Amino acid sequence: MTAPPPERLVVGVMSGTSLDGIDAALARIAGTGRALTVEPLAFAHTPYPIDLQQRIREQSAPETSAVPALARLNVRLARGYAEAVDALLANASVPRSAVDVVGCHGQTVQHVPDAAPCAGVPTRATLQLGDGPTLATLLDCPVLTNFRTADMARGGQGAPLVPYFDYARFQSEDQTRLLLNLGGIANLTLLPADGALGDVRAFDTGPANMVIDALADCLFDAPYDPDGQHAAAGTPNHDVLADWLSHPYFAEPPPKSTGRETFGASFVERVRADQERHGLSDADTLATATLLTAASVYQAYARFLRTEHAADALIVSGGGVHNSTLLQMLRDAFSPIPVHTTAHYGINPDAKEALCFAVLAHEWCNGVATNVPAVTGAEGPALLGSLSRPPSAITAPCDCL
Repeated sequence: MTAPPPERLVVGVMSGTSLDGIDAALARIAGTGRALTVEPLAFAHTPYPIDLQQRIREQSAPETSAVPALARLNVRLARGYAEAVDALLANASVPRSAVDVVGCHGQTVQHVPDAAPCAGVPTRATLQLGDGPTLATLLDCPVLTNFRTADMARGGQGAPLVPYFDYARFQSEDQTRLLLNLGGIANLTLLPADGALGDVRAFDTGPANMVIDALADCLFDAPYDPDGQHAAAGTPNHDVLADWLSHPYFAEPPPKSTGRETFGASFVERVRADQERHGLSDADTLATATLLTAASVYQAYARFLRTEHAADALIVSGGGVHNSTLLQMLRDAFSPIPVHTTAHYGINPDAKEALCFAVLAHEWCNGVATNVPAVTGAEGPALLGSLSRPPSAITAPCDCL
């Protein structure tokens, strides 16, 4: 009889495409798959310094990226992650030595999931900064990073990765649930009632906060729209919205994933040009961009999921839950389907993605594949993550950790 997986104290670390900072979550995790238990213990958000945020933005854009600066940023981010983990543990009064493993997503600067020729070979690629060996050395703890590439090596998109966590934590016997994360990009997970992992569907629907935040910056000199106040003061222009929704990404069938390469600076330039062409006020422009997020999420559900699996509930997480205008637009779009945040189910909406990478790290230690081929398009299961061992492991036997 196989022994059950051990209980572990795990830290998950996430920094997303919104570039607002680092989320770190501490959890006690046991079991595996549907038998997984996750006890959140602590959460902390560490904002990026303005200079670091700007450097990430520069290295994410082909026209401003440079190899020496990229190399330095890879190490600098690892130091930032170490500081965020130390702050989390200090606030929780937990010593480093008590932590079994850290799962760190890293900072995405490029995600190109569709194969393109590289020296004559069709190649998919993704790059998350935050050097694993540096982080493991600074924390003196085993660290797992680089969660996306094994799935891509099997022909997958390498994204989204959160569906495994959604399945393990939110699967219901009698409800078909939609899980929506509103980070820089919006991603949607469908959990059919009493379904298996292979029945899960998930994909990126398009921009969530990415366009909203960029417009708040250039129109209102603010890093984001606080509680959706500026959007609430405006009126969406539905003709302009229809033009934006004609972007090819929205009609592309899953599996699919996207990022700043598609909905970053170039898309915001298009938005600003449309604002001038149609004579929109700043508030109307932000209202239209906010509705773009809600409309593209509902359109994705209606186009790709609703016919086979009508949803009973929409469960929302991520920074977008703090935008009440956006949440109301989602409620209007999905009515009569009830819309709740993950707080309704005992998970801090801000901590969910960090907890996801704690779970992925725990399952790596269990030897469990956590990609979902039906979601990513991979040809089969993949063990996600690359292990970096700390200095204290130099004389330790080379087992799982």
